[in-house]
Amino acid sequence: MKIMEIDKMEFHHWMKRIMERFDILSDQIKSSDNAMNAIDGEELLDNQDVLQRLKISSRSLQRYRSSGKLPYFSISGKIYYKLSDVKQLIRDSFSRSMEKLATKKDT
Repeated sequence: MKIMEIDKMEFHHWMKRIMERFDILSDQIKSSDNAMNAIDGEELLDNQDVLQRLKISSRSLQRYRSSGKLPYFSISGKIYYKLSDVKQLIRDSFSRSMEKLATKKDT
């Protein structure tokens, strides 16, 4: 068995190269994940993402889907939502709330 000896500087050089490769691989994985979670260049959110963003229950999210308030896609049995659709739901809900306040003030 042959033993290889390297000095401290060479060891640090090799470790730096290895870490740079890990960083490159990490960036590639992140970009492929982002590409997989997009349709037509738009970010897709799964149920958990939407539940956390809207701070609602899974039943409420199901009602939004059933009533057509929130469009969705089913891909391989998993449900996804376009980020723009979620933002539109928020805008619509905010607008309805503001209209209700305005009508209460008028009466």
